[in-house]
Amino acid sequence: MPIGPARMPLMDHLGELRRRLTIVVVSVLVTAVVVYAATPTLIDMMMDPIRSSLPEGTTLTVLTVLGGFTIRFKVAMFFGVIVCTPIIVWEAMGFFLPALKENERKWVVPTVGAMVVLFFLGMLFCYFVIQKAAIGWMVDQAIDFAGVIADAEDYLNIMMLLEIGFGLAFQLPLVIFYLSVLHLVPYKTLREQWRTVYVALLVLSGVVTPDASPVTMILMFAALVALYEVALAVARYVLVARDGKESLKWTREEYQDHKLEEEDD
Repeated sequence: MPIGPARMPLMDHLGELRRRLTIVVVSVLVTAVVVYAATPTLIDMMMDPIRSSLPEGTTLTVLTVLGGFTIRFKVAMFFGVIVCTPIIVWEAMGFFLPALKENERKWVVPTVGAMVVLFFLGMLFCYFVIQKAAIGWMVDQAIDFAGVIADAEDYLNIMMLLEIGFGLAFQLPLVIFYLSVLHLVPYKTLREQWRTVYVALLVLSGVVTPDASPVTMILMFAALVALYEVALAVARYVLVARDGKESLKWTREEYQDHKLEEEDD
């Protein structure tokens, strides 16, 4: 990853940003063009988890003349972004890297790797666990009083939004890890205020999920709680290994005092 100087004129920073955005946009567009021909297969794969939740004989329906092209284009762009996720994250980190100190840069590669892995884990969790439960519940709300027409654009839009939502939501462990390890929010606070955090995660689950299904919200909430606890466990291990067990009880001010003492030594 090429790293520019930390201090540059504003126009140079804008030029660097434009260069990196160009790499991202071109990568996504080229991938989308290549993927476009395979979109029927990809759409069939996307529908696999929910087929058993739809009324027997239900098939996807395109309702407009341009519907087929629009759907294929959206799906191609969706998979283009997925395939290029490592490039997107890498370029974003490369832009902000110069602002970090030398000893902080060692965290970049593990962070980028963790972000990508967590994003794909979130999508896989959504694909194998969420899609069938969420779509099935929503279809069941109408099946007793109306026929169900599977509008291809509507179904695929919801499914893609769910995938992206869960991919982003699964970044939570990284956020919690860095908040605690850098003592932006002390570990003690995150551990003791777990009730408040759980309520916040429940609200986040309701905001992030693109559908109105309580099934989706509850499943996301359960996943976020598990991720939160895992992140705290990892943060605890790192804090104890780096600063000793007493660091788990430090406030933000005590951590800053400790860092000043280290620098003086």
